[in-house]
Amino acid sequence: MGNGNTNWGQSVTGVVIHGGKVLLARHTYGGGNGKLIVPGGYVEHGETPQHALVREFMEETGITIKPENIIGIRFNMHDWYIAFRAQYISGEPTSDNDENREVLWIDVGEALIREDVPDLTKKLIQSALSCDTGLRFTDYESTSHPPFSLYCL
Repeated sequence: MGNGNTNWGQSVTGVVIHGGKVLLARHTYGGGNGKLIVPGGYVEHGETPQHALVREFMEETGITIKPENIIGIRFNMHDWYIAFRAQYISGEPTSDNDENREVLWIDVGEALIREDVPDLTKKLIQSALSCDTGLRFTDYESTSHPPFSLYCL
């Protein structure tokens, strides 16, 4: 879990669908304890949301992914949470035995009806399935330092 470099106000998650199955992890703490959720976590200071997502997936699931489109943003007065659709690259699901006790591929249809899958996870899976484009990364030249990421329709 977090370290002294954790930015507690910024977090990310990703929906990875591969071969008709979605990657979910059985959470071990807090309100999600015992629930199957999409993996993710906090952004570290000096890290982009995309890099945080890749790092979190590797740490928590052993899976290498590539963030693609932004499919959702949740925010309030204290923090924000960006949800990406992400592409499976490689790896076998492996629990980190800390933040989760199980990582598995579940048929998408089954995930959408299971009682141990929270509504937020179901909404994000539905968004990943129904969103043809989402916000896509767009290259542009910037003279600003550090460089910024731009996502557009």
